[in-house]
Amino acid sequence: MTLIRPTAEAAGASGPARRPAAGRAVALLVLVAVAALIPLLGPRSALDGTGEAAAPGVGGIALLRAALFAALCVPVGELFAARLARRVPGAPLEHAPRSWAPYAAAVGFVAALGLASVVATGNLLPHHLSDMDVGGLYRSRDGKLALLEVNAFLAAGLCALSRRPAAQVWPLAAVALAEALRAHPAPEHGPLVGSGLTLVHVTCAALWTGGLLHVLRMLRAWRASSEAADAAGAALLGLYARVAAVLFAALTATGVWSALRRMPPGTVLDQLTATSYGRTLLAKLVLVTAVAVLALLARLRLRRAADRLGACVPARAEVVALGLVVAVSGLLTALPLPIRWS
Repeated sequence: MTLIRPTAEAAGASGPARRPAAGRAVALLVLVAVAALIPLLGPRSALDGTGEAAAPGVGGIALLRAALFAALCVPVGELFAARLARRVPGAPLEHAPRSWAPYAAAVGFVAALGLASVVATGNLLPHHLSDMDVGGLYRSRDGKLALLEVNAFLAAGLCALSRRPAAQVWPLAAVALAEALRAHPAPEHGPLVGSGLTLVHVTCAALWTGGLLHVLRMLRAWRASSEAADAAGAALLGLYARVAAVLFAALTATGVWSALRRMPPGTVLDQLTATSYGRTLLAKLVLVTAVAVLALLARLRLRRAADRLGACVPARAEVVALGLVVAVSGLLTALPLPIRWS
C-alpha cells in the first residue's frame, strides 16, 4: 500500500490549499499600505512642536522618493542574489523565480517622473501642466539629475526585458549616483565627501534589502522544484549572511558619519527629539536595530543542523522591517535638514 501526498492541484478543487496564498497576498497588500502611509502621514508627527516648516506636498514627495528607493532595491537585489547563487554547488539555477525587475523599473520611472515634475515646478507640487517648466530642467543641477534618473529607469527596464538583463547594473548605478549627488548640493560643506558616503550607503542598502528579498524568493522556488534543493538553499542563505554582515558594517559606518556631518556631536541628543529630521532618523535607527536583531536570529538558526532553513522565518520578518526602513528613508529625504548649532 502506497501513501500518496495530495498535490496542490488535488487540494485546489476543495479550496483550502489556496487559502495560504490568499493570506499571503492580503498580508502583502497590508504591508504595502502601511509602508505607503509612513511617508504620507509621517511629516505631521515629525514636524509637530519643532517650529519647522515643511515644503508643500512633503508627504507626496516622500512617497515618490520611497517608491524610487524600493524600485532601486529590487533589481539590484536580483542581480546580487543571482550572482551569489552561481557560487553555490548544485544549485538548481534553472528554477529561478520570475524577475520583478521590469515592474520595479516601471515603478521607478513613474516615481522619477513625478519627482522631475516637482523640480520643474520650482520644488512645488504641480497642479496643471502649464505650471511645469520642462525646459528649465536642463538649466539646473537638480533638473539634470532628475532627468538622469528618469532615463536611467527607462534604460534599466529595457535591459531587464532584453537577453542580457545583467546590463541593467549600469543604469541602476546611475540612479544611485544621481541620488548621492542630489542629496549633497554644491553649497554644502564638503559635498564630495557627503556624496561618497551616500553612494556607499544607498548601494549597500539596496544590496542588503533587495538581495534578501530575492534570496528568499529563490529558496521558495527551489523547494517547490525539489526537496533535495534544501541543502543548496541553506548554502545560499549562509553565503548571503556572510556578505550581509559586511554590508551592515558599511551601512552603520556611513550612516553614523553622515549623521554627524549634519548634526555635530554635541547637538545630536537634542536634535534627535527637537527636530523633524532627528525624530525620523531616530525612528530609522530603531527599525535598523530591529532588523539587526532579526538578522542575528536568522544567523543563529542557520547554524543549527536540524533545520537550517528555519532561518527563513526571521529572515521574512527582516524583509518586512527593511521595507519599513525604505519608507522611513523616503520620508527622511523630504524633511527639512537639521539645524547646525554651534
